[in-house]
Amino acid sequence: MTTQNGSFDRTRINLALEASIHIGLAILLTTACLLILRPFVPLLTWGIIIAVSAYPSFRQLQAKLAGRGVLTACIFTLVLLALLIVPVMLLAGTLVEGVQTLAAHFKDGTLLIPSPPSSVENWPIIGPPVNRVWGLASRDLAQALKNVAPQIKAVVPGLFAASAEIGLTVLQFALSILVAGALLANAKAAYELTCSLAKRLFGRQGPEFQQLIGATIRSVTTGILGVAFIQSVLAGLGFLVAGLPGAGLWTVMFLIAAVLQVGVLILIPAVVYVFAVSTMTKAVIFLIWCVIVALVDNVLKPLLLGRGVAVPIVVIFLGAIGGFVALGIIGLFVGAIVLSVGYKLFLAWINEGSLTNQEP
Repeated sequence: MTTQNGSFDRTRINLALEASIHIGLAILLTTACLLILRPFVPLLTWGIIIAVSAYPSFRQLQAKLAGRGVLTACIFTLVLLALLIVPVMLLAGTLVEGVQTLAAHFKDGTLLIPSPPSSVENWPIIGPPVNRVWGLASRDLAQALKNVAPQIKAVVPGLFAASAEIGLTVLQFALSILVAGALLANAKAAYELTCSLAKRLFGRQGPEFQQLIGATIRSVTTGILGVAFIQSVLAGLGFLVAGLPGAGLWTVMFLIAAVLQVGVLILIPAVVYVFAVSTMTKAVIFLIWCVIVALVDNVLKPLLLGRGVAVPIVVIFLGAIGGFVALGIIGLFVGAIVLSVGYKLFLAWINEGSLTNQEP
């Protein structure tokens, strides 16, 4: 009996040791794969997000092109690249032209700064220093630039770093669109793979969670990015009509801020500028327009965010905002997906517990 028990114990130890080795090797292999793919994770993630968001429109276009998936994917890729590259080129051209014009006027001595209105000095807190710097610039621009030269030198490295980061971001989005095009061209195989993965992770509820994840991605795309784009178009129109210098740059800054849910931070200085240089009537009209732009977010987001998703809108919104705070822009999607899946799993656990308690 003792010999049998000792043999049984050794067998269990050997099995546990073998299982531990297998698990350790699996963890090691997974870690190595993740380290190798780490530089490509944002690229692949954005490619998947773009592909999932565009899939319904892709299917409609594919049906009109007699089911030719590769041709449809190529058309989709070219259109998305055009939507990304053309505005960037136009903005870059506008910025370069504006800088060259300012440099030429400054060199010729024809760059004139208007005197500050008398109301500027009465602004709370910032009024006196703004009036002082603005007044000096209107009288002697060269001297004003010399006075703020240390601050300009401190800001320039940050501007160059931000410009490089923006360039890398544009390149990353362009490559992500190519990845999305490749996924759309192989949509059937990708769909079958995601089906298998969802079934493996969630069992019989796999198809439901697969649909939930896709619907959540499309919901966040339309509810946050779509609303930010609509707001940016409206804000850009207001900037153009109000005559803000560099209206295109203002619009791009507002788009970025709107995606980050802080678009009002761009509207406030724009309103202050218009009140400072324009008539009271024009400034008040622009202020009303900016208020409308800011409130559009509260009207459209409840209509678009959570649309088609069997999850309360508050769960989607909290997941998107919390994910953004934790992970950046990509967290808008990851946070909403994780919280939605967690919410559905929590409901499934509650319902299963309720059914178990009801059994005799």
